[in-house]
Amino acid sequence: MTETARLLIDSKSELGEGPFWHAARQQLFWFDINEQSLFAANAEGEIEDSWLFNETVTAAAIVDEHNLVLATENGLIEFDLNVGGINRLIDIERDNEANRSNDCRVHPSGAFWIGTMVKEEGPKEGSVYHYRAGQLTKIIENVAIPNAICFSPDGRMAYFTDTPTKKILKCALDPETGLPAGEWELFADVSEGRGYPDGAVVDSEGYLWNAKWGGSCVVRHALDGSIDRIIEVPVSQVTCPAFGGKDLKTLFITTAAKTLSAEQLAEEEVAGGVFAIDLDVAGQSEPKIAI
Repeated sequence: MTETARLLIDSKSELGEGPFWHAARQQLFWFDINEQSLFAANAEGEIEDSWLFNETVTAAAIVDEHNLVLATENGLIEFDLNVGGINRLIDIERDNEANRSNDCRVHPSGAFWIGTMVKEEGPKEGSVYHYRAGQLTKIIENVAIPNAICFSPDGRMAYFTDTPTKKILKCALDPETGLPAGEWELFADVSEGRGYPDGAVVDSEGYLWNAKWGGSCVVRHALDGSIDRIIEVPVSQVTCPAFGGKDLKTLFITTAAKTLSAEQLAEEEVAGGVFAIDLDVAGQSEPKIAI
């Protein structure tokens, strides 16, 4: 099955990333990593708020209706959406100025998985960390570009990719803590497919939806890793999907305009926009972080 997503917000993000649906606020949040910005819009695509930071912000976890935990260039901060207040929660690689955070997601246990990478991309000097209730643990190392961090509905399986490898991996978890309980193994080899595996999310049926950077699509992978359906996106650099809307049956998709040539930008005038498509399957509600 192949369908096409519609443009929802012509946001022209340099690097749109980290989308998530905040059910208590009925808002879609996403980041422009390169512009150090966070945005919030309603389900109809009207931007209702935005925040500019003086450091890189890449992803977020929900605390409650008014507070988020943001993954920044060198740690986690608690951020008050109403007044803009910031509270430093924990440092992550603060002594490594070459790195920043990247893809992150909250496990059903409240654990926050945080990926890091070299800002200039390329070297395998990034990692993935597990944060829960004040405790930080490194769980993956020697990573170039961590992406596709997401979890099965029962919290017993994690997914992850180091984007340049073109392989999506899976690992059994302890559902109570969100910590690995087994070895990483191959879920899907996408080297023969379109583009590179970027951000991903798992729906309520346990299927994984993976954005394809350079591939102009989001692919739904079945439990065995096979391709179940493809959502076409009319720009090349597709970064991350997120389920939202009142019934969690809208798939929102962020994209990027960075590195595109003038000729490519002329062809992809809505590159960096947020796209959406209504589906017949629901996603999962975003778990709250265990601070």
